Amino acid sequence: MTDTTLQTALTRRRLLCGCAGLMAAGVLGACSRSGSAGTALAPVEADAKTSCALDGMLLADYPGPKGQLRYKDSEQTVWFCDATELLSTLIAPEQVRPVAAAWVQDMAQADWERPVGHWIAAQTATFVLGSRKHGSMGPTSPGFANVADAQAFATKNGGKVLAFAAIKAEDVDLSGGVRHDGRM
Repeated sequence: MTDTTLQTALTRRRLLCGCAGLMAAGVLGACSRSGSAGTALAPVEADAKTSCALDGMLLADYPGPKGQLRYKDSEQTVWFCDATELLSTLIAPEQVRPVAAAWVQDMAQADWERPVGHWIAAQTATFVLGSRKHGSMGPTSPGFANVADAQAFATKNGGKVLAFAAIKAEDVDLSGGVRHDGRM
């Protein structure tokens, strides 16, 4: 296989996996019910010791939007210190695992430096990608409950306004981190 053929095959596989993950997240998120108890799923609040599932960073130590999700096969909340990490997991997953629900913070309501609460369903949020405003991993993707709030944020801080359903795997940039955050 040539490098181009292999790259095309990998891109198609990622696209298919991403579509499958989005479909599962959308269907399950719309239901907002856990499979076992039949009770509505709801976001929970992080505490001072809550750490990111991907890199172990403490959420409370960093500014910017956070994310959380619950997989269909687990009642444990999975935390992300940055909304971009959550988007990457939902849109460009390395492993397809059905998502029961996913939330981000409405950054029109939450304090950027110490975000707490104001959780909204990730699938219904409008995001701003590529702004000048940084979160825990450098450039981040804040979510908003209202399109007008996302547009106002983009006008002030730059970036592209996209509904969750319009975000593609190539839009989710995880290249931030140490290069952009002197505290790491």
